Amino acid sequence: MPDDDPLIESQIEYYRARAPEYDEWFHRRGRYDRGEELNRRWFDEAAEVRRALEKSRPGGHILELASGTGLWTVHLAPRAAKLVTVDISAESIAINRNAVADGRVEYIQADIFDWQPPGEFDYIFFAFWLSHVPASRFDGFWQMIEAATAPGGRVFFIDSLKTDKSTAHDHTAPENTGRATRKLNDGRQFEIIKIFYDPPRLEKDLRDRGWHGHVRTTDNFFMYGLFER
Repeated sequence: MPDDDPLIESQIEYYRARAPEYDEWFHRRGRYDRGEELNRRWFDEAAEVRRALEKSRPGGHILELASGTGLWTVHLAPRAAKLVTVDISAESIAINRNAVADGRVEYIQADIFDWQPPGEFDYIFFAFWLSHVPASRFDGFWQMIEAATAPGGRVFFIDSLKTDKSTAHDHTAPENTGRATRKLNDGRQFEIIKIFYDPPRLEKDLRDRGWHGHVRTTDNFFMYGLFER
C-alpha cells in the first residue's frame, strides 16, 4: 500500500464532512472572514481569476475534476456542449447538482486517483485540487490528464498561493511539509495533503512534460495556469 494512502483517506473524509460548510471559505464567512480590507482583496483577486478563465474560452466537451460544491461548475456549464464532473464526495455532488441545475452536466462520483477518463476532452479544468495531489502521484495524475486531452485541447487550473490569510483563523500557518491540519466548524480535525507550488518551477515542469502555456499569480491568494498540448 502506498505510504500516502492513509493521508488520502483522511483527506477524503475531511472534504465529505466539510461539504456543507465549504463555501464559507470562498465567500469569506465565519472563520474565514478576514475583515473588510483582506476580504476585498480576496474577492478582487477571485474576479481576476474568473476573467482569466472566461478569456480562455472554455467550450466543447469539458472535464472538471474535483468539482466540489459547484463554485466553478456554474461558470463552465453554460459554455459547454457537455460537461463531465468528477468528485469523490456524494455530499458535494448533491450541493453542486442543486446549485448548477444544468442538463449538460454529468456527475460522476469517483476517486480521481483510480478513475480513468471515458474519452478525450477539449477543455479540462480543476480548481484547488493540484495542491491535494501527493508528490508521489504527480506524474500519474498528469499522465491521466495527458491521455484525456484531445488534440489542441487545453487545461486550466487554479490553486492557492502560500499565505496565512487564505485559510481559517484557527488553522495553523501554512508550511512546505506537503501536509496540513484542517479543522471543521464543529472542532473535528483532519490531516490532508497540501502542497504549495512555486509557480515558475511548476510552469517549467509542465513545459518539460510537453505542455505549452504559463502559470500566473494574483497579488496575494491565487495562482492559475493555462496549458495546451
